Amino acid sequence: MGSNFEFLNPGFLWLLVLIPLLAIWYFLTRNTNSAALTIASTKGFQAKPSIVSKLKPLLYVFRLVALSLLIVALARPRNVSVSSRTKTNKGIDIVMAIDVSASMLARDLKPNRLEALKKVANEFVNQRPNDRIGIVVYAGESFTQTPITSDKRIVRNTISEIKWGDLDGGTAIGMGLGSAVNRLKESKAKSKVIILLTDGVNNTGFVDPKTATELAVGLDIKVYTIGLGTNGTASFPYAKDPQTGKLLFRSSPVEIDEDLLKYIAKETEGKYFRATDNTKLKAIYEEINKLEKTEIEEFKYYNYQERYRMLVILAGLFILLEVALRNTIFKSFI
Repeated sequence: MGSNFEFLNPGFLWLLVLIPLLAIWYFLTRNTNSAALTIASTKGFQAKPSIVSKLKPLLYVFRLVALSLLIVALARPRNVSVSSRTKTNKGIDIVMAIDVSASMLARDLKPNRLEALKKVANEFVNQRPNDRIGIVVYAGESFTQTPITSDKRIVRNTISEIKWGDLDGGTAIGMGLGSAVNRLKESKAKSKVIILLTDGVNNTGFVDPKTATELAVGLDIKVYTIGLGTNGTASFPYAKDPQTGKLLFRSSPVEIDEDLLKYIAKETEGKYFRATDNTKLKAIYEEINKLEKTEIEEFKYYNYQERYRMLVILAGLFILLEVALRNTIFKSFI
């Protein structure tokens, strides 16, 4: 909730320009406003100074103050408190199906494909505060890491803890897509989306990718596919050092089944992307974020506290004070 001060009719404030002009006019004409008596000599009158006579201009000051307060009151000063409430009109359920095969440790992205993906995926989650997101990982088999949830903290923690080696070797794209579809089959969301990322070809698993695609089409699920890997060759892990246990790397050709990924995207009315480096991967997720917009309706409530009443009361008091003084203390002054 925010609170602001404003004038409903600020144009009236221009009338305040008259106040200094009226003050100048009074100063220039003050001597002509008093009656004058012409006599031959004032020697017979003894001067008796009085502070009351010197305070007479206060009457005009009171009048000017009252006028100023009335002008400000006409401008309608007030405090405005604004509160807002948002309502999601069109929620989106998203499942990210992430390849966690050993090839995701390739070093063509920095520090490797998997770590680069985890960073970008977390940024993507932060930009979807009004959507539910789930995580599916796959290699030789598939596994749901996090069901669809609106708790972004859980989703971010899940992404941060993804690592290779927990599933059998290979790349079962069909099983990864099938698990993601299964997560969304009961969804009541207006829009259902899968972001399928892989860096290889479908070489294992008992679910055909095209069958999984047909299931996605039947459930009105849109699939964005991402092929991850540079063009040409990359440094892939191929074994572990028997002494140190560290992974050994060698340069090998990058193989991505782009035809399959394009087919999946086309059939489900999604889009295929190729991420060849860290910058391109980030740009892809930013584009998907722009393509899938959640409609949000915002309601604003305004509470007005009028401040002009006190100004009118003060102006009235100054006028009454002027009238009272003029007819009492200053009554004897012509």
